[in-house]
Amino acid sequence: MNFLFHMLLSGDDDQLMVGNFMGDFVKGPLQERFSPTIRQGVALHRRIDSYAERHPLFRRSRQRISQDYGLYRGVMVDMFYDYYLVNAWDEWCDEPLGEFLIRTRTVVENNMSSLPTEMHRLVPVIFEELLPTYGTVEGIATALSRLSRRITRSNPLSGGEEELLLHHDTLRDDFRGFTPEVFRFAGEIITAFTPSTFTVEETF
Repeated sequence: MNFLFHMLLSGDDDQLMVGNFMGDFVKGPLQERFSPTIRQGVALHRRIDSYAERHPLFRRSRQRISQDYGLYRGVMVDMFYDYYLVNAWDEWCDEPLGEFLIRTRTVVENNMSSLPTEMHRLVPVIFEELLPTYGTVEGIATALSRLSRRITRSNPLSGGEEELLLHHDTLRDDFRGFTPEVFRFAGEIITAFTPSTFTVEETF
């Protein structure tokens, strides 16, 4: 789960960031479940994911990973891209990573009542144990292992960091090409999010 990438793609709106942050945990139609801007954040998350799935560079990254990982290759690329984002943070954000994490955690915790209940216990883990370590292969290994245990069915995610090591430079090149384009896409979506243009149907 690429929490860091999604938060950074949220722009300057705190509520939009909260919705984007929790997007993987919100399923189905949104209707009136959240405030309008948080609904927009979830919609943004879904559109970014759809954009990534169709993007030739993201698809190339997924194809680089062994077919043994099957449908989990997309999840792995998500995490690997957070790894590259941390290691090139100054290229994409003027705010130091440590300050960014403190600020965004405060925003998330101030909006805990809007988060799905299952996320409440995960927030400290995300901000204290996962995101600060995403710049290392060991941190990605830990994140993949945690996710593997959370998934009830058998899966090959634990140990998947070996694919990051195996394809490190070529995956980094994919990331470098993909990132400016997804920033541009997210910016266009955010600009279009006004009360007159946003509809719940867009988030199905």
